[in-house]
Amino acid sequence: MNPAEYERMFRLEDRYWWYVGRRRLAIRLLHRFASRQPRVLDLGCGTGAVLGEMAAWAKPIGTDMSPQALEFCKSRGLKDLVLARGEQLPFGSNTVDAVVALDVFEHIEDDVAAISEAYRVLEPGGVLVLSVPAFRSLWGPHDVALHHFRRYTRPEMVLRLKQAGFEIERASYSVFFLFPLVWLIRQVERGRKGPAKASLPSVPEWLNRTLIGLQKLETVIIGRVALAWGSSVVCVARKPKP
Repeated sequence: MNPAEYERMFRLEDRYWWYVGRRRLAIRLLHRFASRQPRVLDLGCGTGAVLGEMAAWAKPIGTDMSPQALEFCKSRGLKDLVLARGEQLPFGSNTVDAVVALDVFEHIEDDVAAISEAYRVLEPGGVLVLSVPAFRSLWGPHDVALHHFRRYTRPEMVLRLKQAGFEIERASYSVFFLFPLVWLIRQVERGRKGPAKASLPSVPEWLNRTLIGLQKLETVIIGRVALAWGSSVVCVARKPKP
């Protein structure tokens, strides 16, 4: 990502509705599908909000390809941090119970290799919880600023996971209710001039709380059924036991 985006992420991810909703959904899925007190690899841990929350009930390790991101993690007091690329993880095979990769694989040119690495380091029976941005029609300055290589559809991500050897536990879209508004905003952003920036519009606190509540409702729904559209794809994939 552009260096300025890490600072922005650090400022926002503890309280901004999109980060809060994404984090709560991933943690709920981990609680449902992973073992208790799991050894969790936070792949692409960014500035550390997810890693910090998992530390209360899991044994997390954070990895990121950006030294700047890991410095922000350290400023939170987080430890067990490793500078690494997703395609070449410096861990042994079958060593973690879960991998969390929230909006990571779109940053990696060879995403197939990175998914295979996540499979390799997981214990048999372990789970990968991931999110990635959805739909090419949403491509714009947001993706450019964050150095994305692609956006995905749910079938595309499911196919990649199955080709790596995973079994699919859950595959859904998220940010379902707000998708029409997100789509409209992204079309407008394409026509703007100037440097590309991540699309995280400022909202008043009352609206931020409302949107967090809306994402909480989506989290409950995704726990039961797959949503048909949204601005992100969310999957839970399990490494089969022999």
